[in-house]
Amino acid sequence: MDALARQAIEVLWRNARGTWTRPSPRLYPHQWSWDAGFVAMGWAQLDPARAITELTSLFRGQWATGMLPHIVFDLNVAQGAYEPGPNAWATARHAPAGTATSGICQPPVHAIALKRIRDVAASRNDGTMIEVNRAIVDLYPRLVAWHHWLRTARDPDHTGLITILHPWESGLDNSPRWDSALAAVDPGNLTGALPRPDLTYVADADERPTDGEYRRYRYLVERLIAVDYDQATAMATHPFRMGDVWFSAILAAADDALAELASVAGHPEAADLHRADADLTRAALDDCWDPSTSRCCDQDRITAAPIVSDTIAGFAPLVAGTSIDRTAVLVERLWSASFAGNPLLRWAVPPSTAMDDPQFDPRAYWRGPQWPPMTWLIWWSLERAGHRRSANQLRAAAIAQLRAVGCAEYIEPLSGEALGSDAQSWTAAVALDWLGHEP
Repeated sequence: MDALARQAIEVLWRNARGTWTRPSPRLYPHQWSWDAGFVAMGWAQLDPARAITELTSLFRGQWATGMLPHIVFDLNVAQGAYEPGPNAWATARHAPAGTATSGICQPPVHAIALKRIRDVAASRNDGTMIEVNRAIVDLYPRLVAWHHWLRTARDPDHTGLITILHPWESGLDNSPRWDSALAAVDPGNLTGALPRPDLTYVADADERPTDGEYRRYRYLVERLIAVDYDQATAMATHPFRMGDVWFSAILAAADDALAELASVAGHPEAADLHRADADLTRAALDDCWDPSTSRCCDQDRITAAPIVSDTIAGFAPLVAGTSIDRTAVLVERLWSASFAGNPLLRWAVPPSTAMDDPQFDPRAYWRGPQWPPMTWLIWWSLERAGHRRSANQLRAAAIAQLRAVGCAEYIEPLSGEALGSDAQSWTAAVALDWLGHEP
């Protein structure tokens, strides 16, 4: 067996908790939403039925509103192992009985994952496909409710651009994209020592967000608790409201996937509605396009100003699906010195922040390091757009990187040093997906 495949399989089994998978052995002891989507794609290469279980386990935490929380907590984990833990979110009134969840969400990769699982199942026996199709019948309405919540609660004006209320919702926590908006957030009397168990699991505190950022993160949670997670109130008054192009692009791609799954679920009439939702977001991303820099810009909903930080989020139209001409521009930018074409890179995969952006930091979480699942999204988008040569080039570089560093959480782009938590489940998952894909 391929050595990388063996390691990735070992990581998934090591982190498995019955029906679900923790992101890493110590740092992330619960089930995270978008991690679970990628993890399901990894399990699909081993057992499509187990991949389905990963998603159904996550959806046990779905709120009645349709919102899918970003964490479903393992109540067997000791308090304080991860902060903020289940008691800090005040979600008991909202979470389904028998579960404990956070009160915010993460990017909706789940329909993409479900479609990917079905594609893998199609290469297996008929029994596997039948089992997966039955699961789609059950999961489809849950996914529809999840997407509907995003397109109503987080886009009440039907612009196509989804608003996030916390940097954690973006999945790219301390990205330079959020610097100006976070700087305007006054955490008030939230001072003193913060519980930071995460710092005990990394070699260098500089690899994680700062205490100042964490105070603002916790303050934003407290503000949501203060309005009991009422979305209309939060959308009008919350001190952090960002139109997130990367999040929105993933939703558009997920709506396209949902359109393909609709007929399997017995709702072929809904396919055009899902495609229309995706098209609405693609149009919104067109409005966020900056032709002078050839990138897509987030929108601050409070100041109405575009965000000029140059990060991987600028490739949002590629993920959502865009015109041939704009795709070509973004592919050229991908291989430029700002991103994967920089000769200083150890491996030619895109850093999370452009290397010529003033805020680029090769070690600081989402401010520069390379993240394999984000590389996967770009690769998958290139495949979807028909740019096979670039897709194959990126896949080869990504696999070479993981063969050298293992299933690290993220990678220092210049030295190639593994950073963050080791034995990361979503890294193992995308490794298995890449290895299972024949160019």
